[in-house]
Amino acid sequence: MAEKQQEPQAYEADQISVLEGLEPVRLRPGMYIGSTGQSGLMHLIEEIVDNSIDEALSGFCNEIKVTIHADNRVTVTDNGRGMPVGIHPETGIPALELVMTTLHSGGKFDNKSYHVSGGLHGVGVSVVNALSERMVVEVHRNEKIYRQEFARGLKVTELEVVGETDHTGTVTTFLPDHETFGEIHYNFPQLSHRLRELSYLNGGLRIVLENEAAGVTREFQNAGGIKSFVAELASKREPLHATPIYIRGAEAGVDIEIAMQFTKSYDEAIYAFANNINTVDGGTHLIGFKATLTKFLNDYGREKKILTKSDPNLRGEDIREGIVAIISVKIPTPEFEGQTKTKLGNPEVQSITGNILVEQLNLAFQKDAKVARLIIEKSVQSGRARMAASKARTMARRKGPLASTSLPGKLADCSNRDPAKCELFIVEGDSAGGSAKQGRNREFQAILPLRGKVLNVEKARLAKLLDNTEIKSMITAIGTGIRDEFALDRLRYDRLIIMADADVDGAHICTLILTFLFRFLPKLIEQGHVYIAKPPLYQLKSGKATHYMHTDEQLAAFRTENAGNYSVKRFKGLGEMNPVELWDTTMNPDNRILKKVEIRDELEADEIFSTLMGDDVALRRDFIWENSGKITTLDI
Repeated sequence: MAEKQQEPQAYEADQISVLEGLEPVRLRPGMYIGSTGQSGLMHLIEEIVDNSIDEALSGFCNEIKVTIHADNRVTVTDNGRGMPVGIHPETGIPALELVMTTLHSGGKFDNKSYHVSGGLHGVGVSVVNALSERMVVEVHRNEKIYRQEFARGLKVTELEVVGETDHTGTVTTFLPDHETFGEIHYNFPQLSHRLRELSYLNGGLRIVLENEAAGVTREFQNAGGIKSFVAELASKREPLHATPIYIRGAEAGVDIEIAMQFTKSYDEAIYAFANNINTVDGGTHLIGFKATLTKFLNDYGREKKILTKSDPNLRGEDIREGIVAIISVKIPTPEFEGQTKTKLGNPEVQSITGNILVEQLNLAFQKDAKVARLIIEKSVQSGRARMAASKARTMARRKGPLASTSLPGKLADCSNRDPAKCELFIVEGDSAGGSAKQGRNREFQAILPLRGKVLNVEKARLAKLLDNTEIKSMITAIGTGIRDEFALDRLRYDRLIIMADADVDGAHICTLILTFLFRFLPKLIEQGHVYIAKPPLYQLKSGKATHYMHTDEQLAAFRTENAGNYSVKRFKGLGEMNPVELWDTTMNPDNRILKKVEIRDELEADEIFSTLMGDDVALRRDFIWENSGKITTLDI
C-alpha cells in the first residue's frame, strides 16, 4: 500500500522572518566569521585591527597596540583620527553608535574617507559587537575622550564625554561571547604572525602585541617594508645576489609594490597581497607578475646575447626556481572572489602590474646588469636540470614505482603494488613498529619503524641530513626524492601516516618528522598525502566491554556518566599495545582517527617551524609559554 503523501505546508508572506539589527549575526555567526572556533576568534581581532590598519593606509596612524588580557578581553589601540562621534544626518544618532550596531555601515564605501581599505569587504566592527558579551569603545577626538558601551550588538550606555585629551585615536575593548564561542582560546602564533606581516606590508608602522597572562610583549616595526621581508626570507636560502630587487609604481590609482630576490634553492616562494590581505589563491596581480617576468627575462636575455639562438626560451618555472618574492597591491575598489578574500579578481590589475614591472626592471638592470645575467644563467641551468630530471623519471617509470631493490631493511612493505591503495605508517620506536607489523593489514599497509628521535633538519645542512639513517630510510621508502629531485609520480604510498606516542616525546618526534616533510617534501603536504594517527591514552574495561579514551577530558566525562566497577589502563606508549589493540584503535580504517596535515598559510607555517625548531631559544620559550594553556607555579 502506498504511503500517503504529506500535504505541503503553506508558504505565505506572513511566514517571512525579518531579523532586526544584528540578530542575523547572533543566529548564524558562521555565515559572518566562518566558524565559532579559534579562527572565528581570530576573525574578530582582525576586524578591529583592520580598521586601525586602514587609518595607517590613509596616512593618519603610525602605531597600533593589541593587548590580550588575562581575562580574555582584547584591546586594540591606535593613534588614528578617532572614529566619528557626530550625529549622523539621516538617522539622528551618533555615528559611532551607528557603526557599532548596524551592518554594512561605515566610511569605506565611497572612497572619500578611505582611498584604500582592507576592510571594505569585511564583516565589520558591528559583527564583533554582536558576538561580544561586552564591548567598550573610547574615542580620542576634538580634544575630548568619548566613551560608549555595548553588549551582544546592543548599546548599553549613551555616548558620553568622559575626559579631555591631547591626541587622537580609538581604543576598542571586547570580550567574545561565551554563548557563541564556548571556551575561549586564542591562537597566539597566528596572531603574532599576522601582526608581523602587517608591519612589513606597511613599512614604518609600529605594532605591539601584549599577552598579559604569559607576560610576553612583542614589537614589530620594519622601516624597510617588504624589501626587508624578502631579505629575511631569502637569507635562509643562499641568495644569488646581495640585496632584493625593489619595485614600486602607481597607475590608475593602483599602487604596486614588489620585492624579489633570487636564491640558490629550488623552491619557489611567491606571496601576493591585496590591501594587506594575503591572497593565498593568487589572482590578477600574481598572474601579471609571473607572465611579465617570464617574457621580460626572455626578451632581455635575447637582446643582451645571454641567450643564444640555439637556447630555447626560458620557461616560467625555470625562471622562478629559487625565487623569493612579495607582491603587494593597494587598490581603491578590490574585487575578491568570495568572502574569504583569497583571490583578487580585478582584471585591470594584471596589466598594471606588468607595465610597472617592465619599466622598473629595465631601470634596475641598467644599474646592475650583473644581477640580470646571474638570474638568466641560473634559469638556463634550471631548465637543463629539469629536462635531465624528466628523462630520469621516464626511465624510472618504465621500471615501475615499486620495483626498487634498495628499500630500507626495516621497512615491512605491503603486497599491493598500486600506490593509490597503499599507506605507509612511519612509527616511533622498534617496539611499536613490531606491534604495528603484526597488527597491520599486509595487503595495503606498510610499516617503517624509526629508532630514536629524528634529526632536526632545521639546524642541519643537506650533507648531514643525507647521512642520517632514519632520514635516508624515509626518503627511500617514500620514493619521490627531495627538493630538485622530487617527482610526485614516484610516490609509493597515497597516505603517509605518522604514528607516535600520545605524550610529549611523541609530539616532539611528530614535529621533527613534519619539519623534514615541510622543508624537503612540501608538495606531499600540499597535495594531501600526510596524516597523523591519534592513538588512545586510556583503555577502560568493565566486564567484557572495552572503551578507549583519547584525552583526560573524555576520561573524566566517562567517569561522571558511568558508575560501577571498571579498570583504567594508561598507555605510556604505542609499544604497550598488543597488535590487536593497536589495529583496533589506531590502524583499522573503520575505527581510527587520522588528522590530515594542511598548509593554510605557508608564511605562517614557515615562521612556526623556524620558531620551534630553529636556534632562537628566547623566541621558542615565549612561544611555548604563550601556548602551554596552563600556567604552573613550582614551590621549591
